[in-house]
Amino acid sequence: MDNEQTWVAQAQRGDDQAFTQLVEAYQKPVYNLCYRMLGEPEAAEDAAQETFLRAFQHLSRYDAQRPFATWLLSIAAHYCIDRLRRRRFSTFSIDEQDDDSPAFEIPDADAPNPEREFVRREQQEKIHGLLASLDATDRAAIVMRYWHDASEAEIAESLGLTVSAVKSRLHRARLALGKRWDESPTQSRPQRRPHESPAF
Repeated sequence: MDNEQTWVAQAQRGDDQAFTQLVEAYQKPVYNLCYRMLGEPEAAEDAAQETFLRAFQHLSRYDAQRPFATWLLSIAAHYCIDRLRRRRFSTFSIDEQDDDSPAFEIPDADAPNPEREFVRREQQEKIHGLLASLDATDRAAIVMRYWHDASEAEIAESLGLTVSAVKSRLHRARLALGKRWDESPTQSRPQRRPHESPAF
């Protein structure tokens, strides 16, 4: 993107407004990567902010021959991997979600299709749980490949791996996810007794 390279060059010369343009252009993909990696909205927001802070601090090291998106997402992925390794055996609990959490928000009864929304959210929770079961680096590779369409070469560059190692990790992670998806029971909506309110 021509504008992107212009903004990067200007930001490297100290133009804060140009860096703001980069933040606005990439805040959604960076947040989404962090959310898929960490599984919690608040943690993802903190990680995204830290990613942009680190990018700003090290902008002089950015090589214009490399796609800016790859460089930026690699910063996000490494930060999230470090976070995951520090908390190692963390659990993904509904009790840890704040009121703004999209993953556990009760569907609006007035929504056009609340049943479909319920299923979508249920599947989203299941996917997050499965991602959380992966090794941090495998999780980063899967998220970058399937949510950000990064090539195997880009993932290798971002994570400091060889392309063959990325292929191996993706293959292993896909097998693990497929097996766990089949083994993981899908929650069914609680059945309402005849005398109970339809709200429960």
